[in-house]
Amino acid sequence: MHRIDKENIVRAILLLFSVTAILILSLILIFLFNEGLPLFQKTGITDFLFGDRWIPAENLYGAFPFIVSALLVTLGAMLIAIPLGVSCAVFLAEIAPRWARDLMRPAIELLAGIPSIIYGLFALVVIVDLIRIPFNLANGETILAGSIILAVMVLPIIISISQDSIEAVPRAYREGSYAMGATDWQTINRVVVPAARRGVIAGIILGSGRAAGETMALALVIGNAEKLPMSLLEPGETLTTAILLEMGEAVIGSLHYNALFCLGIIPFTVVLIMSIISSRLIKKGVGRFG
Repeated sequence: MHRIDKENIVRAILLLFSVTAILILSLILIFLFNEGLPLFQKTGITDFLFGDRWIPAENLYGAFPFIVSALLVTLGAMLIAIPLGVSCAVFLAEIAPRWARDLMRPAIELLAGIPSIIYGLFALVVIVDLIRIPFNLANGETILAGSIILAVMVLPIIISISQDSIEAVPRAYREGSYAMGATDWQTINRVVVPAARRGVIAGIILGSGRAAGETMALALVIGNAEKLPMSLLEPGETLTTAILLEMGEAVIGSLHYNALFCLGIIPFTVVLIMSIISSRLIKKGVGRFG
């Protein structure tokens, strides 16, 4: 078989895989909207998004408490993960000796492979008590507990992508900075990190998407209270945990069933948009240094 024929076969296979992935994503999107949109015929989009009462027995479906809980837990996680993740990436890419990078990079990547239920069990046993005792709470299962464990879960994503982006900055940038008399820290702070900011932001966005879609770990530690949380020290229930806890008892084809699919549309759309934005940022960052 000629080399050109092999290349054509490989190209066709890759095209098939790409088309299949797009088709699967499209089918998921169609399925979600097909199952969820009937709710809007009886409950308007505004009432669904901003209603504060979720009572299936009375056919009241307001998702606002779930949306606020999801925003709080994700925001809290990112406030913890962003400084830790970016700092760790800078250390590994610019400061750490080679043996430390070779040791820490596989360990960080291993964190990404741990099942979320394991993180949830760890948080339930350790983090919940660490919150309950200092803050004198009756129960440590709060949004703060969910934010802390989510921060740990998204750290590998932020660190890996940020480190790759920082290491992709051309050596000439650093040499030019040193030639101007800048110190190592000034070069890192004013030249290297700003030059890699697209990739760093892309890693943060991907981490946010990962946090927004998490379910199992949060279901164990967030308290699962169907109410509007007013602080990080209160229990809550996110969009994904509500689906997990209620789908088993929802009658197929019922309004409750449709409402749960509507809950799923929200994080699906958010994660999809974040993934597209991060992919574009990564491509622009690579092209800039290419």
